[in-house]
Amino acid sequence: MFKIFIYTTLFFSLFTFSQNTIKGKVTANNEILAYANIYIKELNKGVETNENGLYEIANIPNGSYTIIASYVGFRPERKKVNISNEPNYILNFNLIEDANVLDDVVVSGTLKPVSRMETPVPVEVYTTAFLKKNPTSNIFEALQNVNGVRPQLNCNICNTGDIHINGLEGPYTMVTIDGMPIVSSLSTVYGLSGIPNSLIDRVEVVKGPASSLYGSEAVGGLINIITKKPINAPLFSADIFSTSWLETNVDLGFKSSIGKKAVTLVGINYYNYNQPIDNNNDNFTDVTLQERISIFNKWNFERKNNKEFTIAGRLFYEDRWGGEMQWNKSYRGGSEVYGESIYTKRVELLSKYQLPTTEDMYLSFSVTAHDQNSVYGNTIYLANQKIAFGQYTWDKKLENHNLLLGAAFRYQYYNDNTTATLSAEQTKIYSVFLQDEIKLAEKHHILLGARYDYNNNHGNIFTPRIAYKWNPTENDVFRINAGTGFRIVNLFTEEHAALTGSRDVIITEDLKPETSYNINLNYLKKIRFENGIFLGFETSAWYTYFNNQIIPDYDTNPNQIIYSNLNGYAQTLGISGNIDLVTPFGLKAILGFTIMEPKNMQYGVSSTPVLTEKYSANWAITYDIPKWFLSIDYTGNLYGPMRLPILGDLDPRPEYSPIWSLQNVQFTYKKFRSFELYGGVKNILNWTPNKGTPYLIAGADDPFGENFDATYVYAPNQGIRGFLGIRYTIF
Repeated sequence: MFKIFIYTTLFFSLFTFSQNTIKGKVTANNEILAYANIYIKELNKGVETNENGLYEIANIPNGSYTIIASYVGFRPERKKVNISNEPNYILNFNLIEDANVLDDVVVSGTLKPVSRMETPVPVEVYTTAFLKKNPTSNIFEALQNVNGVRPQLNCNICNTGDIHINGLEGPYTMVTIDGMPIVSSLSTVYGLSGIPNSLIDRVEVVKGPASSLYGSEAVGGLINIITKKPINAPLFSADIFSTSWLETNVDLGFKSSIGKKAVTLVGINYYNYNQPIDNNNDNFTDVTLQERISIFNKWNFERKNNKEFTIAGRLFYEDRWGGEMQWNKSYRGGSEVYGESIYTKRVELLSKYQLPTTEDMYLSFSVTAHDQNSVYGNTIYLANQKIAFGQYTWDKKLENHNLLLGAAFRYQYYNDNTTATLSAEQTKIYSVFLQDEIKLAEKHHILLGARYDYNNNHGNIFTPRIAYKWNPTENDVFRINAGTGFRIVNLFTEEHAALTGSRDVIITEDLKPETSYNINLNYLKKIRFENGIFLGFETSAWYTYFNNQIIPDYDTNPNQIIYSNLNGYAQTLGISGNIDLVTPFGLKAILGFTIMEPKNMQYGVSSTPVLTEKYSANWAITYDIPKWFLSIDYTGNLYGPMRLPILGDLDPRPEYSPIWSLQNVQFTYKKFRSFELYGGVKNILNWTPNKGTPYLIAGADDPFGENFDATYVYAPNQGIRGFLGIRYTIF
């Protein structure tokens, strides 16, 4: 009798309090979407879908609610529902892929998660869906279709390079992993390879100085590679492709639960190219031969109150060489046959720990060790670099203020065998920073920030910033940003030209830190038409002014590279635009353009900087044919002429590059649940920089002659090639 009473009471209580359950499935392009987020806005309550794309949220009171389904790389879908005494309310979602989602949560602009529409700092987001449109073996090549971002090769023989943002050279671009400065200085040249694409969640790009938050090297911009959270990653993933040049790339990822409190994610990248090719008939390899392996491991630990604790590490080894076709390792370091051989070893460790306090406080650190053994002909370059970085941040929210306070310390050790480094260089930078986002009114926000750094070599450095954001409507954002940046002197760690060829290196003075001043105007517009078409438009105009810029002078004496602080100034004025189109009939497109006017003023004489284009365009166009289970991707870029570092008036090579374009097409077959088959053609125009040029490498017949130079390079020598690959995923 007592049990009957209890059961009756519970049954009556369920109806009295009207607790309901919402359940359903989330798909993307009519395929299950595991680990998507389902969120009830009014209740601040949510769950993730399981490996079969299913979800269930119980104990929901009667009422009207907004249910939001979201997943990185897809346009969020919102549905309004009225729930009333329904034990099982079925609600399904089918998300539409959007390679440049305007509602993504970003962290790079302000060092904390915020909607892209809400941040006062313009941030561009590129997800794995975008990276897959032109499959590459490393993130360096993957960025070639990002507007205003250009991977720049620095050597025709060893094919090392860096990343240019809005015309500024690679040393002014900071590259981070999960916000930690992993890739910088020496590793800017070599460390961009081998980050497993299978572990990348998205790439965030900030154009313009970010030194007030990120310190030295974030002068021209920031590229932040966000890795996947282990809990959201698939159980296993594989992405394997090969090309008609016999390049092979393998990306593997798998996760595992360790007990009840930890989840670990492992990513492995292996790349091999061992087929010397000389299509331009200069007796030098067109593409550097490489063997590379990178192992990345990330751990997430479950803590009370969902406090964050992650640890990640990476091991990297690469063996690359380029040179005369008859070169082999028996010639390494000698003068009989010319070759450039580089052995690179890297170890990286990073972590983020949320303190067990009621306030949002975090401790983060990263440690890297980079060892390099390189030979350029008979010139030996041995370098060792170690960087330790620690940071504390406190995110404090007040009524109309959102404060971020932080302190950081960076230690850098660098030593090499060049005459410029007589003893090991040890640099220490102590930093404090403060940022306040103030809500002036409902649609008006202003962000004030400042950073103070003390460098043991250069003393006090102060970098302020200010940003203003106005949302006249929920689909329009106006932004204006102004700030400063600085970069401490790091010459040989980034300047490949100083280590190769016959040019003498001349340093005329004690080099001072470079400083920049930037102002950026940005407008973003979203339009959603009733027929399901989505159109996003974003445009920016900027002006950057440099003091003390260190520019290698190739012109004064063709046999020398002269380094000094610019006696004058450098400036860049530009405008760029992005268009993002998504249609319900399978067509998606991302289009971008950049136009800029760079100028160096030295002793009252104006000149155009080398290796800087005045205009460029990028595109990624996708057409889905569901009944054929087929997607077609057409990607490409176009660059205007840029001035090249020729060896004086007698050099027969053109002083300016022609207009050039790299274009690719890919076909992806998606009929199978866990498999994707893809293939296509890269560089369909078969464009290479040797066309119309007598030779690219000066003195190719006599590589140890006085005019030997391999720095006349602005684009890859690799022509048309096919590729074929497979992706396999288990959720």
